[in-house]
Amino acid sequence: MAKGFNRGPAMGGQGGMMQQLQKLQQQMEEAQAKLAEETVSATVGGGAIKVVMTGDQKCKSVEVSPEFLKDADPEMLQDMVLSAVNMALDESRALREKLMGPLAGGMPF
Repeated sequence: MAKGFNRGPAMGGQGGMMQQLQKLQQQMEEAQAKLAEETVSATVGGGAIKVVMTGDQKCKSVEVSPEFLKDADPEMLQDMVLSAVNMALDESRALREKLMGPLAGGMPF
């Protein structure tokens, strides 16, 4: 057998590494499933606009207060919706970092 290709203790180490990788993969899948279930929300304009988003960044709902619509102009409404969506995305990213960060060992997503 060629030098460096023996089947000594190194092979056992690789088996342990595979088990660790499989465990990490399972933990990441569980965290991703949890992200899909958990929601975050953002409101702007004193509650005039509310956006609800999942941890995996799917928009679940956008609520606009009927009272706000009475006095709002289209540009103001668009700006507020955009602001609420971006805030909800930031919250969703923070939740993802909280759940996935420890599993990634500091790797950015």
